[in-house]
Amino acid sequence: MSLYALKRESGSSVFRQIASALEAEIKARYRPGDRLPAEPELTERFGVNRHTLRHAVDVLVEAGLLERRHGRGTFVLSLIDYAISTRTRFTEQLESQGRSTDTEIMRRLIVPAANGVARRLGLAEGADVLFLETRRHADGQPFCLVSHFLPAMDYAEPLEAYTGGSLHAFLSDCLSLRLRRVESLVTATLPQGDDAGLLSMPRNAPVLRVKSLNVSEATGEPVEYALTRFRADRTQLSVMV
Repeated sequence: MSLYALKRESGSSVFRQIASALEAEIKARYRPGDRLPAEPELTERFGVNRHTLRHAVDVLVEAGLLERRHGRGTFVLSLIDYAISTRTRFTEQLESQGRSTDTEIMRRLIVPAANGVARRLGLAEGADVLFLETRRHADGQPFCLVSHFLPAMDYAEPLEAYTGGSLHAFLSDCLSLRLRRVESLVTATLPQGDDAGLLSMPRNAPVLRVKSLNVSEATGEPVEYALTRFRADRTQLSVMV
């Protein structure tokens, strides 16, 4: 027996009525990070089958209110505080918050530097740069994509040994090279290319895009230009000055 009165002849589809009821309940009773009741409990409450319930939950996942975690359940989406400072390190920062992290290398190529990349790195346009694209996970979920550009002449060979984790920690440990961020430009935009798929997010939801320039702490020479795309529904950026 349903514990919630659905209007099956109202013209509003059943799954959308369930989505609206769940949204109101979440906003009234839940906090970010809370887990929703298990599927059997919700199907009994609404008197529907699992397919209809999952369709309703899909609506809230696409709206950025919920996220599914494989093997763990469905959770109210929580914002992750991410500080942008002169020495930001993804792994250290999130693990200090008690979150698990992981880094995948998606692409590793030598490409000609486009005008914007060349200018920031102090290179001639068309000079060879190492292009690394990484996907960062927080608590097992895609969090951001980072396109790293570094002068190929100096860093392509040493970075063949880089297999994941903090790129800046690798440069520090293996090359005794400490980086300092000197520029961060933040904008909101829709995901481009295959970013939405790689971040497991809708194409009509925004990302926070951060363009960063990192220089050698010792010499001040440009070392890395990075373009990071954060899921806006999961991220709160704190700019440290």
